Amino acid sequence: MTKAFQAIKGMNDCLPDASPTWQYLENCLRETAASYGYAEIRMPIVENTQLFCRSIGEVTDIVEKEMYTFVDKGEDSLTLRPEGTASCVRAGIQHGLLYNQQQRLWYMGPMFRRERPQKGRYRQFFQFGAEAFGMEGPDVDVELIALTARLWKKLGFADEVELQLNSLGSNQAREAYKAILVEYFAANQDSLDEDSQRRLHSNPLRILDSKNPAMAELIAAAPKLNEHLDEASKTHFEGVCSRLDSLGIQYRINPTLVRGLDYYNRTVFEWVTTSLGSQGTICAGGRYDGLVEQLGGQATTGCGFAMGLERIILMLEQQSAFRDKLSPPVDVYLCMLGDAAEQAGIQFAEKLRDLVPSCRLQAHCGGGNFKKQLKRADRSKARIALILGEDEVAAQNITLKFLRENIEQKTLTQQELLNELPSLLSD
Repeated sequence: MTKAFQAIKGMNDCLPDASPTWQYLENCLRETAASYGYAEIRMPIVENTQLFCRSIGEVTDIVEKEMYTFVDKGEDSLTLRPEGTASCVRAGIQHGLLYNQQQRLWYMGPMFRRERPQKGRYRQFFQFGAEAFGMEGPDVDVELIALTARLWKKLGFADEVELQLNSLGSNQAREAYKAILVEYFAANQDSLDEDSQRRLHSNPLRILDSKNPAMAELIAAAPKLNEHLDEASKTHFEGVCSRLDSLGIQYRINPTLVRGLDYYNRTVFEWVTTSLGSQGTICAGGRYDGLVEQLGGQATTGCGFAMGLERIILMLEQQSAFRDKLSPPVDVYLCMLGDAAEQAGIQFAEKLRDLVPSCRLQAHCGGGNFKKQLKRADRSKARIALILGEDEVAAQNITLKFLRENIEQKTLTQQELLNELPSLLSD
C-alpha cells in the first residue's frame, strides 16, 4: 500500500473544529485595528533574500539559521518571509506610500522560520502586525501599545500579561554602547556560552537577551543601556512612559530588553505572560526610524509590533468563558425524506438563503432515514432542524424542531417559516 503523506514537521493543519477559534481571533484583530484607523495591507509570502539580510541583520539567528531560502529557475535567491515588517516597508517604498506621508497599516498571514518546533511555536506560524509610518513623537509608540492593551481586554486575559519597556537610544548612541558592552563581556569571556562568544563582536546586544540561567548574574551586572542614552532618546522615552501612565497602562522597564532584530531604535516593548511556560512573549515591537532609508526609501520614521497567533490561541483556549463566544458553524439543518422532498428541499434551501442571508443552513445530502438525518443534524451543532417529507411537500408546509431547547416542535407553512426565521435566529 502506498505510504500516506504527512504534513511537514512544524507546519500544521487547522482542522474544522479549530477554525471557529481562529476566526474569532481574526475578527477581534480586524475590529481592534479598524478602531484605531489602521488599514489592511497584504504582501507576498516570498521576497528577495537580501530584503531580510539587509533589514533583520546578517548576524541574527533568523538570517544565520532559520530562513527558508532557495534559488529559483531565474537564478534569484528567494526567501519565505520570516517576519512582516521588512515586507511592509518594501511595499510602502515600491508603491509610494511612505515619503512625506503618514500611514497606519496592518497585516496578517503565515511566516516561516526553520527552528525547533515547540508548543505555540512552529515553522509555519501566523502573525498579526501593525506598522505606523511618518510620526516621530512618542504618541504613536503609545498608540500601538494601547491598541494591544485593548486587544488583551477584548480577548479576556489582560490580567495575565505584563508590558516590558526599554529604549535602545539613537543608532549612534547604541553603537557607542556596543563598544562598552564588548569591553565588559570580553573581560568575562570565559563565562560566556558558545552563542554569546559568537555574538561578542558581531551583535553584542543579543547577549543581554540570553535565556541561559548560567549567565544571568553576568548579564545583570553589565553596563545598562539606559545609562548611555542620548538626550533626545531620553526625552522620547520619558514621553512614552508619561503617556502610558496617563492611560493607566502598567509597565515594567526592563534594561536588558533589546529585541532580536537589528533595525530597532529608541522604544522597544514586549508583552509577556507566564501562562505559556518558557515561551512567554506573545507580542513585541518598537521603533525602527532608519529602516525605510536602509531599504532604499527616503528617510521616514516607523514604529510597529507583531504577535504570533498560535500563542494567542493557546491563551484564548485557557479562558473558561471563551467557548460561549463562538458561534456554531451551522444555524439550521434541513432534513429531506424522499425524492419529492429532496427536489423541493433544494429549491427551498436556496430561497431561504436568498431571503435570510445571515442564516447558515446545511442541507442534508446522501439520503438516509429520519433517525439518521436527525443524528446528522445534532452532530452539526445546529440549533434548529427543518423537516421536509412527502406530506409537507404536498401541503407546502415544513416542520420546525429545536435541537438545543425544550420547545415543542411545530409545523408551519413554508412562507410562515421564512417570515419567522430571522427573529428565531436572533433570539
